[in-house]
Amino acid sequence: MAAGPASAQIVQTTAVPFLQIEPDSRAAGMGMTGVAVADNAAALFWNPAGLAAQTGTEVAFTHAPWLPNLGADLFFEYLAGRHHLEGIGTFAGHVTFLNLGEQERTDEQGNSLGTFRSYDLAVGASYGTQVRNNLSVGGGLRLIYSNLASGIEVGGQETRAGVAVAADLGVLYRLPAFGDGRFRPSVGLNLANMGPSIQYSDNPQSDPIPTNIRLGTAITANLDEYNRITWAFDANKLLVDKDSSGQAAPFYEALFTSWGSITVDIDGPPEPGETNNQPPETVGVFRQFTYGTGLEYWYNNLFALRAGYFYEDPSNGNRQFATFGAGFRYNLVGADLSYIYALEENSPLADQLRLSLTLNLNR
Repeated sequence: MAAGPASAQIVQTTAVPFLQIEPDSRAAGMGMTGVAVADNAAALFWNPAGLAAQTGTEVAFTHAPWLPNLGADLFFEYLAGRHHLEGIGTFAGHVTFLNLGEQERTDEQGNSLGTFRSYDLAVGASYGTQVRNNLSVGGGLRLIYSNLASGIEVGGQETRAGVAVAADLGVLYRLPAFGDGRFRPSVGLNLANMGPSIQYSDNPQSDPIPTNIRLGTAITANLDEYNRITWAFDANKLLVDKDSSGQAAPFYEALFTSWGSITVDIDGPPEPGETNNQPPETVGVFRQFTYGTGLEYWYNNLFALRAGYFYEDPSNGNRQFATFGAGFRYNLVGADLSYIYALEENSPLADQLRLSLTLNLNR
């Protein structure tokens, strides 16, 4: 999958970035990892292949005040459910909603023209099945509706809500257990949000959606009948390829052409007389990945503690934070809470909380 250097002037960005928000508090507390774990209803985000080994019915809901340090009226909601059909496989569905708050509309002179509300919405379905004893595959489709500022005329073009479709494809392999059956490793890969670009006006210009590849590994250790530990590691990369003019390649081409180096010019061209302007920097493919790792400890399948670490290269977004979380299960219900401790100053992600509630009807 080698590719020649790509030419870009900014960090690769996409439309509808809400599709990359990690939706469940459990994985969020483990450093944003889950592609090789994927053992609950949120598997349709992390790796739909993980649905294959799940039985019964589960419904999960997550709420998060989004980017609280910005002081804006933003919040994130996620509803997911899965149901197993014996001999067929496991089906799942989700609704993802990001409220972007109320915006003020102004004319070219700055005069107020009223307000409007913005939001992003996605609805999708997924399916996972086992193809061999330890190997499962899964896929999914989603419809995306992005209403940022529809019905406004800009430069002679009327804005509208963007609509797009996207597909996922995942593989999960659970290796044979070892150490008297106490240790069970797994590896997973998920290609998510593969689809055409999204358009917000009559202008033919469009923006790519966040097609990405996520791969990782995990190992679960059953220490005894009451204590269990899981370690997980994920690496994630956007598969977006833009040229120096900002034109994006189609997603089916970017799957192969987005593996080269990119040139990042954070400061832009120097102003007259400016002496401290940072020169453009070449960012290699491994620095374009984000990396997460985390641990989860369960006691008697009743109470869990979690911690993790997430890293993004300073020249490719610079998100770096520690995560913490806890979980509780009793009978049919469960609750999970996660917290982000940002490691860089003035991060909008600081003090980010996610709360997830689960109803499991396996019985």
